[in-house]
Parts: sequence; C-alpha cells; structure tokens
Amino acid sequence: MITPEGDVLTLTAGDYRATVVSVGAGLAGLTWRGGHVVVGHDPGELPVGYLGKTLVPWPNRIADGRYEFGGETHEVPVNEHETNAALHGLACWVDWDVASATDEKITLTTDLAPRYGYPFWLRSTVTYRLDAEAGLTVSITSTNLGDVPAPYGASSHPYLSCDLAPVDECTLTAPGARVLEVDERLRPVGLRDVGGDLDLREPRPLGARRVDHAFTALPDGGWAVTLAHPGAPFSARMTADAPWVQVYSGEKVDRRGVAVEPMTCPPDAFNSGTDLVVLAPGEAHTLTMRIDAVPTA
Repeated sequence: MITPEGDVLTLTAGDYRATVVSVGAGLAGLTWRGGHVVVGHDPGELPVGYLGKTLVPWPNRIADGRYEFGGETHEVPVNEHETNAALHGLACWVDWDVASATDEKITLTTDLAPRYGYPFWLRSTVTYRLDAEAGLTVSITSTNLGDVPAPYGASSHPYLSCDLAPVDECTLTAPGARVLEVDERLRPVGLRDVGGDLDLREPRPLGARRVDHAFTALPDGGWAVTLAHPGAPFSARMTADAPWVQVYSGEKVDRRGVAVEPMTCPPDAFNSGTDLVVLAPGEAHTLTMRIDAVPTA
C-alpha cells in the first residue's frame, strides 16, 4: 500500500506486530499482544514530533544551521525557526527504497547526494528485524561513498508508550549520570551531573515533569531506558549502546509516550565536535537499538 508516508510494510513475530513506512525509514507502530509499545501514527497523515523517523546525517540540531568542517563553513536549511536550528538531519522526509522485505525483516536504503551545506555522499541503510522473544531491533548503517571525510551522526525517534497511557501516570528509568544543559534556544552550554528532576537513574514517577534533555555517562556495555505504568500488562524498554540518549516527555504527542533517541553524538556536535563521527572515504558506521515489551509480573 502506498500512502503519503510511502510504502507501508508490516512485520509479525509471535505477539509482536510492527509497521514500517518508507518515508524517513520510519517506525509507524509497534504492538505486543495488541498493546502499543510505541506511539504510532496513521500512514495517511503527516506524523507529529518526528514520530519514528530515522535521523541522519545528524541527530538533534545544528545551531543556526551553520557549522565548520574541513576548513570550510557550511550552511544547511533551518527547519525549526523557534530555535533557529537545523533539526534531525536530511532524510526524515525522503522516500527510502525498499531493498528487501519479509515477515520478520525489512531493509530500506537511500543515497544522500552531495548538496549545498552537506557536500558529502552517503549511502544509508536501515534494517528492522522483529523477533518473538527479543522484540524489534533497528540498525542504521551509513557508508561514505565520496572521496573526502564526512561529518556524521545518527539516531532514531521512537516514543516509548505503555499502551498510550498518560506519561504523567508512568515511571521512567534512564541511566545517564550526566546531562547536557541548554539555553533558551536549546543550544548546549555545558555538561553537569544529573540531579533533582533530571536524575532518572532509579525509577521516578514522571508526574507533570517536563524533560527534553540529552544524557550521557551511560553504563558501559549498553544501557536501557524503561517506561512503566502500574495498570499496563508490560513496560516499554529501549536498549542500545550509543554514548548519548535524548529523552523527551512527549508534549507534542499529548504526553502519551516518551521519546527515547539513542544518539551517536550530542546536539550541535557538528559545531562542538563532541563524539562526532568522521567517516573516511569508504568507511561505514552502524548504530543498533532494540525496543521490546517487558511483561508485568
């Protein structure tokens, strides 16, 4: 089926069902025993809040849409005028090609051709694999097809949900020990140890708490962010080994889910250089994450 979100593809495995759309190589839904593990969207409508989109060649933002690399200044289009930032890369609204599709695995691919502001040539591939026990594994791989080094970062933008229960009634666990402070335009100003409302290393009731922060100093060997609700038959969990994770309390989706974005680099890394991936010609980089439902005992 072809929609405004491109091709709509379905994965099934055990009690899981996932819906993938080709525009933005996006995750449009994930359920377990019929309950929503992420906030989904109708492929016939434009999704709000970057629901489920793949974020390459940078996650989060580039302040003022301007950065320096290789001795040159580059400018990319500003698409969040409230903060004057270039948000979430270049591939969110590209209709990716479906390279292969089975009941349990879908692979999508796109080429990012050189352009003003990002004169680098990448091939990006996203694979969704659904397993009856492990849940949904997502891998984002990008390869530098050009002959010069390319700045790069990646993420995905799912919203974990306990069957669309209000997040005000949920508890959240996010293990980052340090958090990136930002100014009124969400530009990074410095790292600090987590504390107060942003210390989520143990399960904390969200209540009316608003979170839209990047966390780091994550556990070695991988980490998990978990959203739980006392009345839900499962908790929603994201696991990854990325050095950063953006956590957002989901105001744009009426606080029915919490965005959990594993990031290879922090906001504005194209300017700060912090954890920025620089792909040499021919080099590839892969980010892998997993989303599953943890049954309530």
